[in-house]
Amino acid sequence: MTTSVVSIVYVNDAPAAARFYGDLLGMSPSFETPGYITFDLGPGAELALWSGQFEDLSPDVPRTSEVCLAIGGGRPDEVSAIFKQWQSKGVTILHEPHDAGFGLTFLAADPDGNRIRVAPKD
Repeated sequence: MTTSVVSIVYVNDAPAAARFYGDLLGMSPSFETPGYITFDLGPGAELALWSGQFEDLSPDVPRTSEVCLAIGGGRPDEVSAIFKQWQSKGVTILHEPHDAGFGLTFLAADPDGNRIRVAPKD
């Protein structure tokens, strides 16, 4: 059986969210419709942005899940460099870089309030 993991992030405006994530990831979508856009993250993994499933998503509503961008090598200087890059782009930072026991990590949010963690890959 061939499987793929698709992480779905609910957003208010899929094209706007795709521009935000495309800029952060440095890639273009692999599939696009007006309300559902995906990014191919590598063998067996995709990130999907889906609008129209909830009305008026608000950044003020607490989120209990995260999209985690696991950085290969995960050296602290790599995580710090991504943090500085995102900060310069005006990305909302929820928690600045800190050592969480598994390495240096930080937490950001997309314009809809969805949480994005940057952490070292195991």
